[in-house]
Amino acid sequence: MTTVTVTGASGRLGRTVTALLAAEGFEVRALSRTGRADDGGVRWMTADLTTGEGLAEAVAGADTVVHLASAPYRGRYTRRVELDGTGRLLTRARAAGVGHLLYVSIVGVDQVPLGYYRAKLAAERLVREGGVPWTTLRATQFHEFAAGAIAATARLGVVVADPGIPFQPVDVRDVAGRLVSLIRRGPSEEVEEYGGPEVLTMAEAARLWLRARGSRRPLLRVRVPGRLGRAFRAGHLTTSALPKGEITWRDYLEG
Repeated sequence: MTTVTVTGASGRLGRTVTALLAAEGFEVRALSRTGRADDGGVRWMTADLTTGEGLAEAVAGADTVVHLASAPYRGRYTRRVELDGTGRLLTRARAAGVGHLLYVSIVGVDQVPLGYYRAKLAAERLVREGGVPWTTLRATQFHEFAAGAIAATARLGVVVADPGIPFQPVDVRDVAGRLVSLIRRGPSEEVEEYGGPEVLTMAEAARLWLRARGSRRPLLRVRVPGRLGRAFRAGHLTTSALPKGEITWRDYLEG
């Protein structure tokens, strides 16, 4: 039986991945900083990337490590998780003879001028040079992230969207399925991309969100300024890579 250790297992993608792995017959070790009861064939283990506590035990005997743990937009703590934590994980995985480390990153991480993206790109470099056979999967924006961003502006009484920004939301269930496929295939030692089934503009996505919620809030079209806006409008949040996900933005909103 293939043993898979999953960091960041308590997150939205982590919960979906661990449940799918268990359902497909993998031995699953789910990592969390706090203790949890085993559930549905998933064995929960306590480990902390920022200190290294519990990591050696978590990767001992593992065939694959799926590295999902992240700490977006949290200043120095982001670096402690994304860089220091990834380095610790690689050291323990290399010592344990892990055969595949699968790292999840973001489409556009090498093009979009955000501090968090720079941290993810630096973590990709650590994975590439870490001495463990690897695959990096860059995914487009999750449906939940897009919905949360739209909802945040809606709380102001108006939904704000740049009509010139194309984006390609992807469902975590599709990403989880792709990760399982990559685990079965083994390390490619390449950066691969994975996106949702359709490209929408931010304004189109916002309009569909408003319709699905039955909201009458006005849609205000505003251009994101500066280098960040230019990077977004250049299409760096999208990918033409195949395969793609199957669950559309409409499917997610109606689900």
